[in-house]
Order: sequence, then structure tokens, then C-alpha cells
Amino acid sequence: MDDDPAKEQALSTNAQSTDAQSANTQLTNAQPADTQPTNSRSANAEPVNAGPADARFTGARPPDDLSGNARAAPESPAGNPEAGARRRLAALGAVLMVFTALPAAVLVVPDAAFNVVPAAASALGLGGGEIAVLLHATGLSLPALVVTAPLAAVVARRLPAWAVLVTGLAVLLAGLVAAGFAHSVSAVAAVRAAQGVGAGIVLPASLVLVWERGSRVLAAVWAGLLAGTLILAMPFALSAVPIPAEGTAAPDWRAALTPFPWPAAAAAVAAFAFPLLRGRRPWALPAARHAERGRLLLSFVPAAGFAFLAVVAAHDWSPGARLIVAGAALPTLAGLALAGDRDAAAGSPFGCSIVMIAVGLLCHPVAAPLAGLASAAAHVREGAGPPLLPFAVAAVAALAGALASTRAAARSAVPAGSCLMTAGVLLGLAAAPHDRWTLLLPLVPLGAGAGLALAASLRDAGVGAALFGLSLCFPALLTGQLLVLSLQASWLERLRPATGPQQAGALLDAYQVWLVVAAVAAALLASATARVRAR
Repeated sequence: MDDDPAKEQALSTNAQSTDAQSANTQLTNAQPADTQPTNSRSANAEPVNAGPADARFTGARPPDDLSGNARAAPESPAGNPEAGARRRLAALGAVLMVFTALPAAVLVVPDAAFNVVPAAASALGLGGGEIAVLLHATGLSLPALVVTAPLAAVVARRLPAWAVLVTGLAVLLAGLVAAGFAHSVSAVAAVRAAQGVGAGIVLPASLVLVWERGSRVLAAVWAGLLAGTLILAMPFALSAVPIPAEGTAAPDWRAALTPFPWPAAAAAVAAFAFPLLRGRRPWALPAARHAERGRLLLSFVPAAGFAFLAVVAAHDWSPGARLIVAGAALPTLAGLALAGDRDAAAGSPFGCSIVMIAVGLLCHPVAAPLAGLASAAAHVREGAGPPLLPFAVAAVAALAGALASTRAAARSAVPAGSCLMTAGVLLGLAAAPHDRWTLLLPLVPLGAGAGLALAASLRDAGVGAALFGLSLCFPALLTGQLLVLSLQASWLERLRPATGPQQAGALLDAYQVWLVVAAVAAALLASATARVRAR
């Protein structure tokens, strides 16, 4: 072909284009017509494979949602300083939301009411047989969260996530405020259930807000905070409601119902500041597909059934029967996770649902009993509360591991984190509750591994897959809690220790048996995750 027409066409086109596009336009038009690439696009067009429709974290924001509404494209701060400042403010609003809303929701999970039982029984006029009913009422927050989270995930995908989160915070704050007016066991049950419902709404809404930002680092922060707060929740609660000194009563037993109200208040402030910092343009995700909603509702059925059985079993079932319930729940959750991740379009290529189960099963159920044992040992030796430092270090390790995952290959980071979690659980056998420094042996690898594996597994996961995994995380936590508490109750029932040191020894022995069971479960879940990655 003659080059003159091509050159004339290039000059003509270059005269009509901007300076920024001139070089690219000349090169394009100078090609012969029969060799022009058929998939060439203008400079402003999105690449063909800019991202899947369900907003996976691949380093770039997908161009459009399924309803055809274009998303706000990232603008270059260098080319538009005002746009860069807006994006930084929006990122700040999202970070503040994550750092306040997530801890506010997770901190309603622990139950420290056992430390104030004498004061509560005296104030409420309870007899010896009614104390167990009171303890069941104070433990309703976790079952309520388990039931609420899948339904709230569906709502957060249909309505604005910010509005859903504000609604959850309102319910949570109402439960926290009403705790000060609880004058009966039924009122205590209602207050704790309201707190669990609020937390169950806040958690999926916060995750959707993170996905709307499309930031891999922010998703890693969310994962690290979830793992770290699960480890730190019970020590915080026990430090706020310590064991009363001999011969004294707790100043106000209702403090056990609201050990840490300030994160919820801070989250409310951050929630109302979030729209101002985000700006006018919405960060919308694609509309939820029918399969995504169906999968979330499918997780609701076993979650609700297991929460009901856990409440009933805790009331008057034997420890052996409770162990059977918990033992049946774990394979069910793992089967649901494998079935969900099998969907190539909506699942997770790195098995985030299974990793969510592992994080829920290991973090709180391993750290909480250890905090209780350490608190009892510190009270006997020094009259002090639980040692917070080892658990705080583990929470920081979880956040550090999650951030480290952003610079590592997910295919290697997920198994590395799973190995760290398993190693941390086994190292718990060497930890001594009376020595705070030995507590670092299990807690730091557990936190670092949980943060690393969870953040890496969320890589390239759709928002539906992440929500599905979250809906399985807290049923797994309830499973682990039921397992360890049933083992400890079984040991006390079998040995019938008469003195305080004997009771502490029996509880520690049962806890070590739980660690072995947890390590085996962690290894099985890690192998299931490897199967997902191999597909």
C-alpha cells in the first residue's frame, strides 16, 4: 500500500486531536488498513479486561457495573490536584469507618458476665438455679449476630451500604444504652440480642463499603482488623470487668453488658462524616446477581439452625451432646464453603470462605479461653486483670500480616498464613497462663497467620464471595466456642475439682485438648483451601 495517503490521514487527524493524543493517533493512522488491529481503542477507553463485573481486587477498579452505571474512574492527582485531594479525603473516610465500625461490632461478641455473677444475682434477686439462665441471656449476642449477618449482607447489596451501616450502628448503640436500664433477666437477654443484631448489620455493611473503594490495601486493613479484634476482644472485656477482690462486689454489674461502648460512639461519628469526606459521586458496586443472593440466603439456613441449637444446647444439654452439635456444625460449614467457592464466576480463587471459617474457628476460641486462664492466674498472684500486652501484640501482628499480603503472591501467602495459624495453635501447648511472655508463643503466629491468610484469600474475590465467607466466619466462631466450653465443662464434671488450683488445672487440661482438636481442624481446612487453589 502507498504510504502517502496514510501520512496525509495522519497529519489531518493530528491537526484535530489534542497534544496529549497526537503521538498515539499518528502511530495508529500510519498503519496500513489491512493490518490495523481490530481491537484498537481510543485513549480514553477502558481495557477489554479491566475487571470482572463483581468487583474483584485485581489492582484496578472495574469500569462499569451490571446495570450500566459507570463507576467513578480513578483520577490522576498529578493531573488534577483537586480530584486527588477528593480521593484522599474519600480514602480517609473509609479508613476511619473501618477502624471504628469493625471493632465496635466485634467487641459485642465476648461475654464477661461470669465475673459479676454475685453482684448481678443480688441486684436481680436470683436464686442459685436462675444464675444459669442469666448467663445464657448474656451470651445471646453471638447467636443474634450469626443469624443477622447473612440477611444484612443481602440488604447491603440491594440498598446503599452506608445507610445499612448507620442502621446497624443505631441498633447497636440502642442496645448499649439500654443496658444501663436492664433490671431483669429478660431485659438482659433483649439488650444482648439487640447488640448482636446491630453488630450483624454493621459487619457486612463495612465490608461492602471497603469493596466500593476498590483498594487492595483497605481490604487488607479490614481483614487484619477483623482477625486482630477477634483475638483482642475477650482480654479487653475482662480488663473492663475484672474479677472482684475477695470480699467485695462489682461496682455495677451492668458494665459486663457494655464493657467498651466508646468504639460504637466513635463509629457513629465516623459514619456521619463518611458522606462528607467521600464527596457527591457514589462508589457503586455492580448489582447483586440472583446466584449471589441465593448463596447468602443459603448460608442463613444452617447459621440460624446452628445458632438455635447452640442456645438450646447451652441451656440444659450435657457437655457430650453439645460436643456432638459442634462436631456436626464444622463439616457442614466447610461443605458450604467448598460449594460456594466452586462457582468460578462468583467464588474466590483462593478459598476466602474456607479461610474465613479458619479465622473464626481459631482466633477468638483460642485467644478467649487463654485470656480467661491468664486473668484468673493474674488475679490469684497479683490481684490484677488479664495481661493485655501479648494480645495487643498479636492484634498488631494480624494487621502487619494483612498488610504484608499486599506485597506477596496470594497463591503462596494463603498457605503460609494457614501454616502460621496451625503452628500458633500447637505452640499454645507450651504457653503458661501465669507467664505473660509465654503467651506470645501462640498468639503472635496465630494473629500474623490469620491476617496474612485472610487478606491474601480476599485477593481477586468478588464482593459476593467475601460476604458469603463472612456469613460463615461467625458460625465457625460459635462452633469453636461451643467446643472449648463443652470440653472444659466435661473436664470439670468428670474430675469434680474441690479447690481453686484444681479447677484451674482442669480447665487448662481441657483447653490443651481443644488446642489439639483445633490444630487438626486447621490442617484439614488448609488442605481444603489448597484444593480450591488447585482448581
